[in-house]
Amino acid sequence: MSRSPNFGPRRDGLRPELVVLHYTAMDSCEAAARALCDPAREVSAHYLISEAGEVMSLVDEEMRAWHAGAGEWAGREDVNSRSIGIELSNTGYTPFAARQMAALEALLPGILSRWQIDPKGVIAHSDMAPGRKIDPGPRFDWLRLARQGLSIWPEPQDQAVDWPRFRADAVEFGYPQMADELLLATLRLRFRPRFEGPLDGRDMGIMADLAARFPAKRA
Repeated sequence: MSRSPNFGPRRDGLRPELVVLHYTAMDSCEAAARALCDPAREVSAHYLISEAGEVMSLVDEEMRAWHAGAGEWAGREDVNSRSIGIELSNTGYTPFAARQMAALEALLPGILSRWQIDPKGVIAHSDMAPGRKIDPGPRFDWLRLARQGLSIWPEPQDQAVDWPRFRADAVEFGYPQMADELLLATLRLRFRPRFEGPLDGRDMGIMADLAARFPAKRA
């Protein structure tokens, strides 16, 4: 039975095809749990993972938790009806704890298997809500997940800078349409954190590889 009251049925017969990772941006896991279970807040997630590695099931996977908000992935909106939401207790300014990451790595395989979700479907909140959300942020170790087959990581070769190609590859990978500067920042937040400067050959190579090896099935 769901611990949080903040959920409803998935709409239009939709099933999870994504896992969206978040950080709580709160001072403690206890405070985050209270917020995610507070009917006045109207927010929730399927799971909350503490820094110590405790996994709290807040909403049954079959139900629609209220975690993603406005946004889209691969041309599909209502991400809440299409996803499992996992909140990691973290302020956004500190590394993710080892036991917390281990708990996430233990949780994900079952979710991916139950719902037949491909590792490329494990995405950041910032991926589907660029400009509105930045979590799980630059400190999250996506490469670690990818090495275990629980997400994806590019293997880029530098390419000539070409904004139209960059935009086209972004759409092919699944990103929503957005301004160029935001698109570049969104890509780097996940795949090249803390790197700054104009679009360069490495950015081009990353996006090209993502589009070629991990294309989204667009709506």
